[in-house]
Amino acid sequence: MTSVAAVIVTYNRAAKLAQVVKHVLAQTQRPDWVIVVDNASTDNTAETLRPYEADGSLTVLRLAENTGGAGGFSAGMTKAYELGADFVWIMDDDCYPDANALEELLKGLETTERELDFKPSFACSVVTWTDGNICEMNNPGTTWDWGRLLARGHQVVLVNHCSFVSVLIPRWAITRFGLPLKEYFIWFDDMEYTLRIAGAAPGVQVLSSTVVHDLGANLGVNFGQIESGNMWKYEYGIRNEASYRLHHEGFIAFVAFARRLVKMMAEGHVSRSLRIRAIRALLRGVKFDPRPEFPRSVL
Repeated sequence: MTSVAAVIVTYNRAAKLAQVVKHVLAQTQRPDWVIVVDNASTDNTAETLRPYEADGSLTVLRLAENTGGAGGFSAGMTKAYELGADFVWIMDDDCYPDANALEELLKGLETTERELDFKPSFACSVVTWTDGNICEMNNPGTTWDWGRLLARGHQVVLVNHCSFVSVLIPRWAITRFGLPLKEYFIWFDDMEYTLRIAGAAPGVQVLSSTVVHDLGANLGVNFGQIESGNMWKYEYGIRNEASYRLHHEGFIAFVAFARRLVKMMAEGHVSRSLRIRAIRALLRGVKFDPRPEFPRSVL
């Protein structure tokens, strides 16, 4: 029997988290374990989760400090691996999966393995926003032959990276490639990780598996939208992507990213002070080059 551990990372979103937990527990194929990683929340997250802990519906992994999404997923995936899960299904604390989302992800993996004779490195859902439109921040990147399974009548497309909003990761990928880079803290950790494990085989997006991402606004990552309120996130994202482009794709890719960053900030009329902060984040990426960690039981 295939075993699945769902991992939900949360920080100060008790109301939305309660909805996520309800959706996960109501799956047509219920996970064998549900792990909530509490990133040192200061709201009523503990009270929200207490009834589920009491009846054994889920396990709460409480961290001493906020390690960001990257650190939370690394910790949660480690716990799932130690429990012996064959698959880890990860998501944010504002992701509401449809009732059959997990079941369809598993079917999509089986279909791909049967039809194309390889094991996909991950399977991700279609992510919509609260109004039913596609969620701009969570579109995966397709392979050159993305429609190979569609041509055979299957609702599955081949992809090489995706977000961490409903993605199913097989145990073998964690064994071989390790965990997300917790040093990234937030932004681009999902891109780096799924690109890393896709080095073994493409992933898939299963079109019959859908989730709702309850973001405040349906916006993608655009460096022209940098402002004082969101600058802290962009600093992480810029540093992380700069590091990846330079250390994993080469100097030309790093320069191309730097040019894109500058161009988009100019087009968005980002203030001079914020542009300076962005360039400093870019330069920090030159020396920033964390390495993957592996669950202890792999070593």
